[in-house]
Amino acid sequence: MAVKGFLRIEGDDNHLIWHLDRDDPEDKQILARVESVYLITDAAGAPLVWSGSYKDLGFDQPAYVKQVLSTRVQPVWQEKRDASGVRYLIRASYVLNETRTGKFYVAIGKSLAANDKLLTQFTWLCLALMPLVVVIGIGTGWVVAGRALQPVMAIARAAQRISGSNLSLRIPERQAKDELEYLVETFNDMISRLEQSFIQMRQFSTDVSHELRTPITVIRGQLEVALFTAHTTEQYRDAIVTALGDVERLSQIVRALLLLSQAETGQVVLQLQPLDLVETARGITEQFEIPAEGAGVDISFRAGSMKCTGEFDRVQIERMLSNLISNAVKFTPPGGNVRVSADRAGDCAEIVVEDTGRGIAPEHLPHIFDRFYRVRGMEEQASPEKGLGLGLSFVNWIVRAHAGTIDVKSEPGKGTTFTVRLPFHPHPPDTTVTDNTREMVMKPV
Repeated sequence: MAVKGFLRIEGDDNHLIWHLDRDDPEDKQILARVESVYLITDAAGAPLVWSGSYKDLGFDQPAYVKQVLSTRVQPVWQEKRDASGVRYLIRASYVLNETRTGKFYVAIGKSLAANDKLLTQFTWLCLALMPLVVVIGIGTGWVVAGRALQPVMAIARAAQRISGSNLSLRIPERQAKDELEYLVETFNDMISRLEQSFIQMRQFSTDVSHELRTPITVIRGQLEVALFTAHTTEQYRDAIVTALGDVERLSQIVRALLLLSQAETGQVVLQLQPLDLVETARGITEQFEIPAEGAGVDISFRAGSMKCTGEFDRVQIERMLSNLISNAVKFTPPGGNVRVSADRAGDCAEIVVEDTGRGIAPEHLPHIFDRFYRVRGMEEQASPEKGLGLGLSFVNWIVRAHAGTIDVKSEPGKGTTFTVRLPFHPHPPDTTVTDNTREMVMKPV
């Protein structure tokens, strides 16, 4: 713009005139900046005037000059180097003569030595500071990561202290309401579940040890007495009969444990068939009339007004009813009542077993369906033939296998009510069944 504004090309000899005030500092500065690196040629590329520094860069080729002159608006930029390697940025365009009949090529350059020097200095500064920056970055990252991982390390140390012997230990909560706090809560919940499982397994081991030890001790005692004191065939027979009774009890315990293991691992499949739950419940109730009469308990059955025929597993349904009714009779004192009913409730069959027994304390209700769980005190107050605490676990599994639900309501001193609802067309998962499962006895466990 400075060249087009101040340069005039006049006459037939293309005389170049700078129309500016050389005494004006601003005009003088503009002229000095233009004349430091510049070249003016005619349309054929013949140099008319130039600076010494541009000559060191080399005059532009005529073909390049013609290319620039053919450009109507935009200037053309190029980069050149002098003999010492200093870079120059060249801006090439054109100006018209005074009569605007001819074009002249004008190239003005600027040295990039200062830019290159600054870039070189900055590069060396970066290289020099890079190790320091890396060290500072590593140190800062180490400190920040250490502080961020302190809660994680605390969790890890607490987890290492947790074992089977001290599952009551919990990781302190941070009250931070973040993802790590959620992890702590989840971990503590998991430990709580593990602790409960360990407690149940320890209790089960104690119960099973006691249950197995008692018949074995009795069997051994009876046989030893018969061996040393029996003299007649009748005495030997009595000892053998007594021993066989205890062997049968021992066998019942083992079969119950085996069946529960198979049920929990999916080895028992439902053998669905058309079954009338009203008649089935009536039949099982009638089987307990004599035991209930012997215990001084009144037992009755009430059938609903609608049929309850659907697809059920007869063996498992009978097992479920036997366990529920057996418990009701067992924990109902003499003079009490046990009521069993079966009716239709929408798309489900509803079976209710209600007694006027001792009831179950509220703190025990959430656990009565857990495996091996036994309400302390009630077993000892019931009949001498106490179970292993597996009966309601079987009941719960049978109901769930039939895609049903079971609810319990109880009040200490007033009795307990179990309500089972089973859909008429359940869709239980496919599992594998073993042949000996069907051969197991139907006695309550």
